[in-house]
Amino acid sequence: MGGGIAVSVVLAGRPVRLIEGSPELVATAEERVRASLGRAAGRRDRADEVDALQELLTFSTDHDPTGVELVIEAVPEDAALKQKIFSELEAIYGAETIFASNTSSLSITEIASALEHQGRFIGMHFFNPVPASALVEIVVGANTSDATTRRVGELSELQGLTPIVVQDSPGFASSRLGLTLGLEAIRMVESGVASVEDIDAAMTLGYKHPIGPLKLTDLVGLDVRLAIAEHLASTLGKRFEPPQLMRDMVSAGKLGKKSGEGFYEW
Repeated sequence: MGGGIAVSVVLAGRPVRLIEGSPELVATAEERVRASLGRAAGRRDRADEVDALQELLTFSTDHDPTGVELVIEAVPEDAALKQKIFSELEAIYGAETIFASNTSSLSITEIASALEHQGRFIGMHFFNPVPASALVEIVVGANTSDATTRRVGELSELQGLTPIVVQDSPGFASSRLGLTLGLEAIRMVESGVASVEDIDAAMTLGYKHPIGPLKLTDLVGLDVRLAIAEHLASTLGKRFEPPQLMRDMVSAGKLGKKSGEGFYEW
């Protein structure tokens, strides 16, 4: 997700520094992200701009706060980890720098509680793959300032994204609605209502969804969706309780596309 976000911002003509935790991770990220940028530019008939766009990308293990308006975090869904990172970042960047988390379900208000300047903290929930996406979900915490919300909306539009603004609530809007459909689809497979392919076809052909809920679960990752479901079940109630089939697949390492097998083989 971090690489995809970087590519999307660069395509909007903005310079980006992508930070990783070690020189080895920096090297891996640079190879992957530069290749992704080349492909994305080609798809947009901007192949002649690739060299100039590549100049906007830098990679490092170190932060340089000079002139940075927005810092976007894209680490695993662990509230304590995110709080630790943002607390460290606040000591590096000026009070005017906006901090955003790419969390898909964790409380923005809770993460922001680790900060002294909570008004500059917001959620930016991007969708995968980011360079091909049309949407970003802007999540407003209890103490997020109106100026922060407004500016992040403007920056999102510069990326060619349509921002929707939601209040900080478990699962926000997109994860909560998308997960509801995905969990019910898994329950239908579990009880033998229909095949994986036919359930997905019901939504792609019958309701014009671009992708079926089970294939989407594979793309997101069953482990990621399981974590979101457990969080929503603990905050919103048993209707979000993960099906046993989902738990069994995650335990067996069938996580979807990233493991090579989920509801589909990849």
